[in-house]
Amino acid sequence: MCELLGFTASKPTDISDYLRLFYAHSVRHPHGWGMMYEEGGERAVLHEPVRACDSSFLSAVIDSMEPQKAVLGHIRFATVGNICEENCHPYTGYDLTGREWTLIHNGTIYSSKMNYQYNQRQAGNTDSERLFLALLDTVNERIRQGNMEENERFLTVSQFIEHTAPHNKLNLMIWDGELLYVHKNLKNTLCYKRLENGCLFSTTPLDDGTWIPFPIAQVMAFRDGREAYRGARHKGIYVPSLEYITAMCAMNI
Repeated sequence: MCELLGFTASKPTDISDYLRLFYAHSVRHPHGWGMMYEEGGERAVLHEPVRACDSSFLSAVIDSMEPQKAVLGHIRFATVGNICEENCHPYTGYDLTGREWTLIHNGTIYSSKMNYQYNQRQAGNTDSERLFLALLDTVNERIRQGNMEENERFLTVSQFIEHTAPHNKLNLMIWDGELLYVHKNLKNTLCYKRLENGCLFSTTPLDDGTWIPFPIAQVMAFRDGREAYRGARHKGIYVPSLEYITAMCAMNI
């Protein structure tokens, strides 16, 4: 199972220690790493198809990283797609207005329409990238209908996730440059910790501090480290098969 990390804050904050703790989990998730952060006022998205704890490049990036207001991190355990840079999260792209969207995903998309519709458009061959392309198409369709304000952006993303969640494993985080959207539909995963200036989200706790379970089957969006929007609870909770549970236990995940 992949692991996710997200961070949003009201002012630049040093989270390098948390990043080191997070990427150390790659001992069990060896198939690549990725990160989104800000560098020189621009969004930077990095990937590498190697185990994060073995990457001197990642270590150097974290050591030199300036304090951040928004970060996404991902470590990959491959279930769908080859082990290559194109299949490392995050995925990033622009909508019709020029807004950049970035997504990290932990789970599996079983919906056949989403799995096959985007095969010819994607750079890699993961279901997560196809999910991201479907999200951008949904956002662009709403933009064509008229100007989309922030609350309408949230509603569009929330409805997309709610519609996609049933029968799919859909733990994810999305950054649109202003809002961090967070969702899970798999129990006993994803928690958050309140920091002085913001909020840190992680698939599993990163230290002995107070980590709070994130609500299940409910999209929430955060601006500058505070909750800005909360969607309605939906029924698309993913229930793992016995085979999945047995496999995860065998790998101590």
